[in-house]
Formats: sequence, C-alpha cells, structure tokens
Amino acid sequence: MADSFPLLNQIILNTGFLHIQVGHVIMWIVAFIFIYLAIKKGFEPLLLLPIGFGILIVNLPLAPIMGISQGAEGPQRDLIRWFYDFGVATEIIPCLIFMGVGALTDFGPMIANPKTLILGAAAQFGVYVAFFGAIIFGFSLKEAASIGIIGGADGPTCIYLTAKLAPHLLGANALAAYSYMAMVPLIQPPIMRLLTTEKERKIKMKQMRPVSKTEKIVFPLVGAIVICMLVPPAAPLMAMLFLGNLFRESGVVERLNHAAQNELLNIVTIFLGVAVGATMAAEKFLKPQPIFIFVLGLAAFAFSTVGGILIAKLMNLFLKEKINPLIGSAGVSAVPMAARVAQVEGQKADKHNFLLMHAMGPNIAGVIGTAIAAGLFLTMLK
Repeated sequence: MADSFPLLNQIILNTGFLHIQVGHVIMWIVAFIFIYLAIKKGFEPLLLLPIGFGILIVNLPLAPIMGISQGAEGPQRDLIRWFYDFGVATEIIPCLIFMGVGALTDFGPMIANPKTLILGAAAQFGVYVAFFGAIIFGFSLKEAASIGIIGGADGPTCIYLTAKLAPHLLGANALAAYSYMAMVPLIQPPIMRLLTTEKERKIKMKQMRPVSKTEKIVFPLVGAIVICMLVPPAAPLMAMLFLGNLFRESGVVERLNHAAQNELLNIVTIFLGVAVGATMAAEKFLKPQPIFIFVLGLAAFAFSTVGGILIAKLMNLFLKEKINPLIGSAGVSAVPMAARVAQVEGQKADKHNFLLMHAMGPNIAGVIGTAIAAGLFLTMLK
C-alpha cells in the first residue's frame, strides 16, 4: 500500500507526529507551566510567555527552529537561531535591555538613602555561595562563576557573563536566571516570613527626602565614571544602564527615552525570551548538568534573599531609625518585582505600611551590585 503512494508515504514520514518522544512531551508540560504562570498568575508575563512559547516550539519534532547547517554559502541558520547567535550570544541584547532598564528606573530612592547600597551588596551573598558550591560539585572556575551570578536574579548580567566565560552553559543559565526572576513572588515570601518577626515586618520607615533634578542628572554621570573605571569589564552593562537613566533624567531627549523604555525594550525582550526558551530542547535540557544548574541557581537566589534580610536586621542593631528587614530581600536585581514583593509582605503585616519606594533603593543597588560582581569575575577569570 505504502509503495503505491510514495509521495503520500513520504509526507507522512516527514510529519513531526511520528517522531514524538517522551522528552518532547515533558518539555511541552514545562512550556505549558510557564505559559500558565504568565497568563493565569501574572508572573512576569513579558518574560515567561515568550520563554514558554520558545520551549514549546523548539520541542516540536523536525521543526526548523534552532538548527544550524553548513551550506554552499556558509552557515545556514534557522529563524530563532539568528536571534540567539546575533543577539544573545554576542551580548548585544543584554546591554540594550540594561539601557531600557535605566530609562525606566528612578535612582532617587537609592540617592536619598545611600544605606540601601549595603543591602544591595549583601544580597550578592548567594552569588558567592553558588560559586563555591559549583566548584565543590566539579564545575570549573569559569562555569562556577557563570552559575553563581544566577543568584543576582539579573538575566541580562547572567547572559553577559556566561557568554564570556562559559558559553556552553548559556541556555541553561539564562533560563534559570529568567525563571527565578519571574518567580520572585513564589520564592521570596516564605524566606521573608521565616527570617522576620511580625513586629519587624510592621516597622514603618520615614518618608525619604526629596532628591533634586541636579542630583539625578549627576548620579549616572558619576556612577558611569566610577564603576566603569573601578571594574572595567562591567562597563558595557553599566554604561548602557546609566545612559538610559540619563535619557530619563535629562528631560531633553524624551523621544529617545520613550524609545528606550518602550519600542526598543519590547522588541529585544521578545527576541530574548523566545531565544532563551528555544535553548531548552529536550535532548539538551533533560540531562543532569542543566537540572543541577537549576538547583544551584535556586540555592543562589535563596541565599541572596537571606543575605539582604540578615544584613538589614544587623544594621538595625546600630541604627536609630530602624529599617524594615523586608526591604533587604529587594537587594536582588529583579527590578521592580522584588520591591513589589517587599511591599506586599509589609502590607500583609500592616495594611498602612508602604515600603515600595524604600525597597526600590536596595533593588536598584542590587542591579549595580550584580553587574559589579560579574565584572569582578571577569577580571579574575577572563
């Protein structure tokens, strides 16, 4: 029968349905979970929705999504492979995202309360815990550094560092970083409640002083000079962050500021999300190493949350005006999700407690702290 209809037989044999394996089905379930969390739960849908869809399409058998082949005119790439090779692997997209983040971010809370820089630094504790943990479990120094930076909950920085030190781990590391960024509302609250008392969660913080426009304009200029000279390998990320912020605060380039906040950031987020998700092909992801990276990344993120909270509690031993320890958890780089979680947990203890702006200080400091940590790793290991 099949011999009588060779063309029909060929079409049937080349459909993906005949090539489905158990691994594909497992990854479909993972993709649907990501999409469910994005749509139903609202967990960073701008990230989880394209990542989930990327996971789905790369695990459709025979679909030309992430392949690369050698043709007569050189390497021939599939669609998403172009996004990955020339946006993610080259570090262009992470730097552009930092520009957009800078354009969206008000550094005022950190300028008004410089003590929050300490909380942002303390929240890098998990980076180093995961770094040494990865070494203990057999990863090389460069691999361990790229895994440890997941603890900063900063996807662009994770991609930037991993592309330079351990590009073969780029897919697993990026996916872990963005997954944990998106799941801040799930991961952090239990840790926050475990390490703080109800009395501490009810601490109300005094309204911050107003920050002048001059201060806001000077800060990105001084910050760019100091950080880029102190840690030169972090310059591409920090320069774009402060450039975006200068667009915002100068008040004279509203078109550029609007583009950085909206069109540019939205476009690169689409490319990044789909490309990162498309690295999760079943044959590559369902192996011990990527799964182990996810576990280490979760540990890193948890310890970063712990570090910020404990240092806030320690600071309260010496401060007259107490800090609500919940804002210490916002020292991770997930802007502004971690700050929102601190606000939500504070209002659960006291509905009149408003911590969002106070939490934005360590949250912004965490972005800078994670980029500096990445720069230090590059300085030592590149």
